[in-house]
Amino acid sequence: MKAGQVFLVGGAVRDALLGLQEAERDWVVVGCTAQQMLDNGFKQVGASFPVFLHPDNGEEYALARTEKKQGHGYHGFKVDFHPGVTLEEDLQRRDLTINAIARDQGGRLVDPYGGQRDLQQKVLRHVSDAFVEDPLRVLRVARFAARFASLGFRVHSSTMALMQEISQSGELQQLVAERVWREVESAMKTARPSEFIRVLRECGALEVLLPEVNDLFGVPQPQKYHPEVDTGVHLLMALDIAADLANGSAGVVFAVLLHDLGKGITEQKDWPSHLGHEATGIPLVDAVCRRMKVPNAMHDLARKVCAHHLRCHRILVARPVTVLRLLEKLDVFRQPRLLPDFIAACEADYRGRKGLQDRPYPQGAYLQNAFRAVADIRARDIDLEGVSGPAVGELLRQARVEVIANSSSLQAMREVGE
Repeated sequence: MKAGQVFLVGGAVRDALLGLQEAERDWVVVGCTAQQMLDNGFKQVGASFPVFLHPDNGEEYALARTEKKQGHGYHGFKVDFHPGVTLEEDLQRRDLTINAIARDQGGRLVDPYGGQRDLQQKVLRHVSDAFVEDPLRVLRVARFAARFASLGFRVHSSTMALMQEISQSGELQQLVAERVWREVESAMKTARPSEFIRVLRECGALEVLLPEVNDLFGVPQPQKYHPEVDTGVHLLMALDIAADLANGSAGVVFAVLLHDLGKGITEQKDWPSHLGHEATGIPLVDAVCRRMKVPNAMHDLARKVCAHHLRCHRILVARPVTVLRLLEKLDVFRQPRLLPDFIAACEADYRGRKGLQDRPYPQGAYLQNAFRAVADIRARDIDLEGVSGPAVGELLRQARVEVIANSSSLQAMREVGE
């Protein structure tokens, strides 16, 4: 670099200090102009402020900048990136102290806001009161709380107060759906997604962004089946089990997040029973997914988990025709990759109960094996002489039902599971 000073900033510095695998590396350049960056061979990207891609490795370099809120929403900022902006000014605009540490090319740390202290104390603390200028930071802090929960991190009380202020201000409603979804999806990939929901609820943001989920807290369930009783508590337990089972699939955890939404609208006179909550929950799942612009595949999985999770729980005592009917409703003959995710979400729901977290879930293996037993049966394998039209499909279904009914291995699994 012929002009300016270059610093590594953000997550890569933070994670290295925590002894974690470094995140994607981001760099800030102080004392440099956009033209000088271009003269050094960098390629400019981004419209709102200059970000440059390194000509050799493609890493992102941004000019040091300041930001000042001028209006509502994400675009209501005045950005200044003239060469006189200092590193300290650039770091001050960041959300948390642990993300406001820089490292120069000689390895020296620049930490003007106490990020190393907060890493040692395991605290998520805002850098300055300008924190309130970007409402998305509420979700970011909740996501960091979920990511670092296993390390013992907590949100500082002063930061929580600012998050509550944002939640009450109406600014969260100004957020673009895609930005909200990006944070939610990332949180669903953490080891403790329950902490994401807990923090959002504590600061009042859950009621604004996901009222359907917020409504589950305080709703009782039959103690016979749910020793934890509270539907919200059950949800938090199921989310963390889903994270263990999902192998990094945000879709599985998100499906668990929405699987019991129907219980939130059960009339109090019917408590603690929630008969038919699977069906009443589907319109709520659709509403959440439309509002947040959730990708179609994740929406589809969430819908199917909501509609059919109880059928999966009862699969070991179901008739062979009922087993086949569930596979057909899931559409796994056309989408076989959906079945493991569906089973993982159902298992998380089943085990997300007080004292039952380690209970086996043989239903999953049974359903997977039933699918494997019939997946390769095609119409061409059946004697169709004199048969045409809808009758072909019915014969195919009968053949598949017979395989499920007569399979000795499936029968053995049913007997052991029962």
